[in-house]
Amino acid sequence: MATTGALQTLARTLLKALPLLAVTASLAACGSKPPAPPPPPATVVVAAPLIKQMVDWDDYVGHFEALDSVEIRPRVSGYLTSVDFRDGDFVKKGQKLFGIDPRPYDAALNAATAQVTRAKATHDTAEVELKRAEALYAAKAVSQQELSTRQAAAAQALADLAASQAQQQTAKLNVSFTQVTSPIDGRISDRRISPGNLVNADQTVLTTVVSLNPIRFVFTGAESVYLKYQRANENGSRPSSRRAPNPVEIRLQDEPDYRWKGRMDFVDNAIDTGSGTIRGRALVGNPDNFLTPGMFGHLRLLGSGAYSGMVIPDQAIVTDQSRQVVYVAGADGIIQQKIVETGPLIDGLRVIRRGLVATDRVVIDGVQRAKPGRKVKAVAGSIAPPAPTGGPRPSPVQLAPAHSATNASAVQ
Repeated sequence: MATTGALQTLARTLLKALPLLAVTASLAACGSKPPAPPPPPATVVVAAPLIKQMVDWDDYVGHFEALDSVEIRPRVSGYLTSVDFRDGDFVKKGQKLFGIDPRPYDAALNAATAQVTRAKATHDTAEVELKRAEALYAAKAVSQQELSTRQAAAAQALADLAASQAQQQTAKLNVSFTQVTSPIDGRISDRRISPGNLVNADQTVLTTVVSLNPIRFVFTGAESVYLKYQRANENGSRPSSRRAPNPVEIRLQDEPDYRWKGRMDFVDNAIDTGSGTIRGRALVGNPDNFLTPGMFGHLRLLGSGAYSGMVIPDQAIVTDQSRQVVYVAGADGIIQQKIVETGPLIDGLRVIRRGLVATDRVVIDGVQRAKPGRKVKAVAGSIAPPAPTGGPRPSPVQLAPAHSATNASAVQ
């Protein structure tokens, strides 16, 4: 029994000593392994926004139309005798295109010429008799009635001569109309009628001719953009006027650059109530006749004067649901998030309308490692300036940018 009591006493002593042993073991472990250091801050590249002088452009889709388009129709009826061009040729104004059998019209001209000769002889005879009657009347050898009769005969002969000369002129015109010529310079289509067929005056379409240089570009713009231009005109800030039409640039479907230059020459007088758009037109030079009516293209129209704006790389902008944000590194290296309003692209750099200041250090590389509130190691970088676009030089008017612009370019 004494032995059992001693064992129970020893067990109680060991249980009381266990927490102390555990604490001692823990302290020993801490002394042998120090805590792990925190991870180093992520490295990002930052740069201040690039400040550039720029202008805004509005982009439209449209098509080319000929300045002049003419349906070639005969002005006299007859049988076609010749076709004097090759299909698709470039023709000059006054160049012969078709021939119509002239023989019936030559005969009519000969008859009209003979009628003129006869009327002239009759008129000469009447004039001689009138002069004789006037002399006799002065000598009181004939009556007043006889003189009046001779005067009326001379006047009638003169009228008959004029009528026959008019008929002769008509016959000459008909003979000239047997040679169908081009009324304009341009490119001709294919012939619609072959020689030997009967053509009717002012009805049969023989072919068509369209002018190519200059050529028109026709497009439609939204009412909101039209209002923007009108407001700018009212404020006197529009870089164009009636005396200096607004410049435009056009690119074709397979072209990366806006290489075709032109100017605005017409805006319609009413807005289409069905579509809410208004029709505009630009005049474009086409010296090599490369552009063809019906061809589609993209036109950009100068939408503002020159203004100072900020640009940053497009990849520095993060879309957060319906917002666009940019990460900015503070002086202490803590990342801040700024909501921005973006504009169009300029050669790969995105215009920032609102949300940044010129002194902000924008994260341009390592955006995926930047989180709001996280400390980072900011390495200074730079934003490369955009390459020149070669656009027309805008008026150096300082005004706010146009928010509806679809394109922009730097001012050289």
